[in-house]
Formats: sequence, structure tokens, C-alpha cells
Amino acid sequence: MNFKVAVSRSEHFNSAHRLHNKNWSEAKNLDVFGKCNNPNYHGHNYELEVKVIGFVNKDTGYVIDTKQLSGLIKKHVLDKFDHKNLNLDVEEFKNLNPTAENIAIVIFKILRPFIEENYELKIKLYETPRNFVEVPY
Repeated sequence: MNFKVAVSRSEHFNSAHRLHNKNWSEAKNLDVFGKCNNPNYHGHNYELEVKVIGFVNKDTGYVIDTKQLSGLIKKHVLDKFDHKNLNLDVEEFKNLNPTAENIAIVIFKILRPFIEENYELKIKLYETPRNFVEVPY
């Protein structure tokens, strides 16, 4: 019997951001985003889970080499997001509100080209220990 297997890698990064819609008034932004709309930004200690799902390669015994997966995450996500102001330092958020949902979608789009097409990719991003998003769903 052939089983699908999920291989997960957990990582951590710290980033600052401001939730703000430039098309809205300051009052509406404050009403919708509250303290997350602080003009001086605020930070989070994000926990990231990257999951690759597929069938085990009969030659290697892997779905994906976790060292390879770790390297991809470090190079393409952590080096880009860690200790950065997402609004100011990360090109993808120049015109995209860096909500947890959008951050997870951006991470998915960054990593997807590096994962073989026959494997599923799932991203889970914890903004706080109790608030997290999953992509795709």
C-alpha cells in the first residue's frame, strides 16, 4: 500500500508591520485595525510551519529532504522577513496589507516554485500562540 506522507518544518522569525489601508481615512483604519494600525508599527514573533505532502520516493525514502526544505525556507523566507519591517523592507508588501493571511499567502507563493509539482504545499503561520492562518485551505 502506498501512503501519502506529510513532512513539516517549523521555523521562527520576528517582523514588524502596520495594518493600514491607504485608501481609507485615519479614523476608519483605526476603527478597523485598532492598535495594529500604530503609525510606528508593532512586532510579532511569528512561528511558521511549512508542510510538504506527497508519496515517499522509493530511491531516497524521503518525500523531501528536511535539510533541503530548511535551506529553502531560510534562503527565501527567513532571510527576507526576519528582523524586517514588512511594510517598508519587503517588496511584496509595498502595496499589500501585511496581515497574517497575506503573509502566509506570500510565503506560499515564494516557496511553491521550489517544491516539486507532484507535492502539495501547506503553510501555517502563527502570529500569536492563539492566532494562526493556514494556506491553502
